[in-house]
Amino acid sequence: MSEIQINTTQNVKINFISSGVAERALGFIIDTIIKFGYIYIVSRVFNAFDSMDQWSQIGLNTVLSLPVIFYTLALESLMGGQTIGKRLMSIKVVKIDGYQTSFSDYVVRWFFRIVDIYVLFLGFFVIVFSKKGQRFGDMAAGTSVILLKDRVNMSHTILEELKSDYKPTYHSVIKLSDNDARIIKETFVVARKNKDYKTLIKLRNKIIEVADIKNVKHNRDIDFIAVILKDYNYYTQHM
Repeated sequence: MSEIQINTTQNVKINFISSGVAERALGFIIDTIIKFGYIYIVSRVFNAFDSMDQWSQIGLNTVLSLPVIFYTLALESLMGGQTIGKRLMSIKVVKIDGYQTSFSDYVVRWFFRIVDIYVLFLGFFVIVFSKKGQRFGDMAAGTSVILLKDRVNMSHTILEELKSDYKPTYHSVIKLSDNDARIIKETFVVARKNKDYKTLIKLRNKIIEVADIKNVKHNRDIDFIAVILKDYNYYTQHM
């Protein structure tokens, strides 16, 4: 596994850990079991159609096999880069340039499965030697598969609840990094709890300096820092 730095559309750099072969292989096995389960159930249910003529049987089998053929493409498109196996393994497909993964990206990844998976599982060997944990399909689509566990563990310290109609105040917070936001949040929580106003003032001044904020619209340090955290979360959640 290796670290991937994704530069969001707001020029905010976010670090993720790429998924290793083990997580991806287990996710693949789970999805394969689901496919075989579907085939088994369908074959039992439609066993009564064995008396159909050859062409009708071929047509029926073709239609019934479509969910298996397009399983990965359909689920990744509908579930935001995840299949059932990927979700259970807490991994997800993302664009490494920070943009939203498009349907065409999923199509490219799905098409390259022919090489990556069905040609001696070549893709799994490529992932091992890739700096960004990519198989051929990922390289072609500009994607990678990341671990969500690490992102969740880090985000819970900086996550702020936002209303659906939230409007950011300080746009230059995009200059902050995830580590900056984490330090700000941790310092803010402790200083506010202990009523450490000197630390709050220092923290406010440091934020203004690092984020290069020209027009401060909040007089109280507590209000200002709270808005900064919410603004940062707004931009990182809408990358």
